Amino acid sequence: MTFTLGVHDTVDAVFPPEVLVDALANTPAASGTDVRVVPAGDTDALAACDALVTFAYDGAFLDAGLEWIHSIQTGVDRFPFDDLEGAGIALTNSTGIHGDAIGDTVAGYMLSFARRLHVYRDQQRDREWTWPAFDEPFSLAGERLCVVGLGVLGRGIASRASGLGMDVVGVRRTPTPVANVDETVGRDGLADAIADARFVALALPLTSETAGLIGEAELASMREDAYLINVARGRIVDEDALVAALDEGSIAGAALDTFETEPLPEASPLWGHEEVIVTPHAAAAHGEYADRVAEIVAESLRRRAAGEGYANRVV
Repeated sequence: MTFTLGVHDTVDAVFPPEVLVDALANTPAASGTDVRVVPAGDTDALAACDALVTFAYDGAFLDAGLEWIHSIQTGVDRFPFDDLEGAGIALTNSTGIHGDAIGDTVAGYMLSFARRLHVYRDQQRDREWTWPAFDEPFSLAGERLCVVGLGVLGRGIASRASGLGMDVVGVRRTPTPVANVDETVGRDGLADAIADARFVALALPLTSETAGLIGEAELASMREDAYLINVARGRIVDEDALVAALDEGSIAGAALDTFETEPLPEASPLWGHEEVIVTPHAAAAHGEYADRVAEIVAESLRRRAAGEGYANRVV
């Protein structure tokens, strides 16, 4: 019996759906006669699918008779776990594919702040030839980075930071040693870890425990010359408290890829801060994104055919 795998049109937020359809159709696990890969952009197409690869969640998924949903993102906080479990729908994610891209992006943020590259870019737009104050630029070597969350994303960040000669401290639930991290502490050591850091990078999933993790008290404990970097989820940071800290100058700046509301509203004061770098939830963007998703989905197809569990199963 043919197994139909649909690619939902919402993946267009990251790459064209047809690119993923082609990538999946050309994998060994999906190239046999028993697996069919199709676009699934409307209700009728969805109803013909046994499984779905998607970016966004739609309530119609629950009534479509799906066996399995795969999220092209690592974060799956937008999916209703209880409802999916009640409907007997497995949920998998794309964890494991973003470490290098996220690590590169965070290194870019830190280098931009340290070498004032964002300021020069703004000056270029205005055709302004001005040196920074003599004590503004600095080198990343010897600076301290606190990485909160040491999964695939956090380890990618730590690897780049270590290569740049930075002192890396990591915060994770279980404080076991991690490659490229000089010191690892448990969640109860968060306050001390961020208080000593020039950069604080958030790379942990959004859960009921991590929502609002960085609030007024945590921001107040940071150094005045410190920068907050968020490549995790917007709701991990209290955005109002962050804006207040930036306005008051209690921290030096922030690089933000995720926000409480996305796209970031035009009225947000974050747009206007010179020492804030705003990116459109694109830290993981990569030309091979679709191919990497296809590899994970193909592994799940292989496991399904062998009677094994799905890869990266969340629900």
